[in-house]
Amino acid sequence: MPTPPGTCKRTTVTAALPYTNGPIHIGHLAGVYVPADIYCRYLRLRNADVLFVCGSDEHGVAIPMKAKKEGISPRELIDKYHHIIKDSFARFGISFDNYSRTSAEIHHETASEFFKKLYRQGDFIEETGEQLYDAEAGQFLADRFVTGTCPKCGYDQAYGDQCEQCGTSLNATDLIGPRSVLTGATPVLKKTKHWFLPLDRYEGFLKEWILEGHQADWKPNVYGQCKSWIDDGLKPRAVTRDLDWGIPVPVEGAEGKVLYVWFDAPIGYISSTREWAQREGKDWEPYWKDPQTRLLHFIGKDNIVFHCIIFPSMLKAHGGYILPDNVPANEFLNLEGQKLSTSRNWAVWLHEYLEDFPDMQDVLRYVLTANAPETKDNDFTWKDFQARNNNELVAIFGNFINRVAVLTQNYFGGKVPPAAQLQQTDLDTLGQLREYPGRIGDCLERFRFREGLQELMNLARLGNKYLAEEEPWKVIREDPERVGTILNTALQLAGGLAVLAEPFLPFTAVKLRKMLGFKALDPLPDWGSVGSDATPVLPEGHLLGESRLLFRKIEDAEIQAQLEKLENTKKQNAMSDTPLPSQKETIVYEDFAKMDLRVGTILTAEKMPKANKLMVMQVDTGLDTRTIVSGIAEHFTPQELVGKKVTVLVNLAPRSLRGVESQGMILLAEKPDGKLVFVGPEDADTGSGSTIT
Repeated sequence: MPTPPGTCKRTTVTAALPYTNGPIHIGHLAGVYVPADIYCRYLRLRNADVLFVCGSDEHGVAIPMKAKKEGISPRELIDKYHHIIKDSFARFGISFDNYSRTSAEIHHETASEFFKKLYRQGDFIEETGEQLYDAEAGQFLADRFVTGTCPKCGYDQAYGDQCEQCGTSLNATDLIGPRSVLTGATPVLKKTKHWFLPLDRYEGFLKEWILEGHQADWKPNVYGQCKSWIDDGLKPRAVTRDLDWGIPVPVEGAEGKVLYVWFDAPIGYISSTREWAQREGKDWEPYWKDPQTRLLHFIGKDNIVFHCIIFPSMLKAHGGYILPDNVPANEFLNLEGQKLSTSRNWAVWLHEYLEDFPDMQDVLRYVLTANAPETKDNDFTWKDFQARNNNELVAIFGNFINRVAVLTQNYFGGKVPPAAQLQQTDLDTLGQLREYPGRIGDCLERFRFREGLQELMNLARLGNKYLAEEEPWKVIREDPERVGTILNTALQLAGGLAVLAEPFLPFTAVKLRKMLGFKALDPLPDWGSVGSDATPVLPEGHLLGESRLLFRKIEDAEIQAQLEKLENTKKQNAMSDTPLPSQKETIVYEDFAKMDLRVGTILTAEKMPKANKLMVMQVDTGLDTRTIVSGIAEHFTPQELVGKKVTVLVNLAPRSLRGVESQGMILLAEKPDGKLVFVGPEDADTGSGSTIT
């Protein structure tokens, strides 16, 4: 049964290890890292013992594939992206206690020892089977090193593990017409030995643990996917593969084999914890072995099977480890109505966002949380990003704080005024403030981060409503004492926002705490102090800090720049998707030699009347000046054609076009985007003839 949050001694939180074959994008943030960070920051405000670990996933077949594409070594590739990812997380405020990497020595040691223990216990089965082999490259082909036609939908670029068009899971041997990514050769089947984790042995344990123990508290998408896997019957899964990149299999007879990335990657959570413990002088084991520790995995829905079926089976086989209490997996985030795609550059990359919108980390955190794909796939649009910032953060949250700060500065010299006589409206407002820590905390404990953020904004709305109704700017002329009470009440709301915003908007919370002078408070307000009668967040006479705007408006031009960037990506993808025309019928040398190609200079050019595409030109070929009609009027203006040197086929039979005889043909090439370019040397003299080599 799940461990009640209030009864556990500590909480270990893991976030899915990002793959180091590219940077982090908003889909990763919305699905995994922002909700995990919100939860950990919340627990810290509750003075809970929480450990938040992650690290770069640096093994697997995608790494050498991407390295080959970029013309660098796998080590250079993982170093490049590990540092980009780690730096982006830090600048964005993801508050890991430790961010490691699976290429680290401590991870190799941890994963190897984990494998050897299961091996010694007889938890693996050993099988020899046939696998695709590239004779030209001299190596077995892991699933992503094989492409072919999907037997399900006919897509001819399916990988050996999955068809990215229809989503079907495949084996490399299922592909029709398989070919090696390394050489393009047709692979052959060759025998090889591998070790398998027999998941079918753990069906009983998984049924009891998940289907009976977590039906009520796990998300429906997580529970449903687990039930589907278990009901279909679990099968042995390979834990090794033939590859030269990864952790070598630490047993005799396994030369040239490495641990399968799905086996070694989740162990990265344990090795990251060990690395943290060594650095901090702590004991790592209670965070993974004490039954009073609550283990949570934050992941995307594509990782459910690994964290709910496979990794728990590994931990069960090993013995002594706790199992995850919950796995709050999110759905996917789309971008402007299209599925995010790393390979097609259809993404908002975190490191680029931080350059384009410096000091606006919280705006992206806010939008991704407000639109989080918690129960279904959701869509990120730049227009919504702008609207949420301008209409919510600026107009609601920022507006309330600015009004309170300015009024307090103007009327009371920046000091918290006394609450002389609380009226019923003040008592009601403070009573509502007392409810918000519990209300928001309840949302977060149930992993409903969108709902929790909405409650935070409702507190800011309460502040605006309170000020609008009490109108201290009018009352000040008649009753300054009453205004002091009003602003004292409003400042307690502002102080509550400074604490309760920390999990969602950490950079804003820092600015707000500075504005409110939190540094001078002892003790510092925490989650439990918000709304307290005994010790208000901001006591009477407390001096506020310097006032500043929390948020700025985002202008249309900034959004247009982002939309144009995506539009350019669309065009580039369209160009790469445009197939080259197939080769025409083969000709012999004599056919080609009949063509008389000359360099000509365009002397005049004008559009043909009532014809959108046709341009009439006078061209000096060196032999004569002749009229040539060409369908290029939509691509060039007459002015840019005059004086242009072009290649002319001068011995083409004349042809009448709209009553004008065309006496030759100009050679052009069409680029993938449809743009026409002239074929011919700019340096050649007019009249130069063709040379066949």
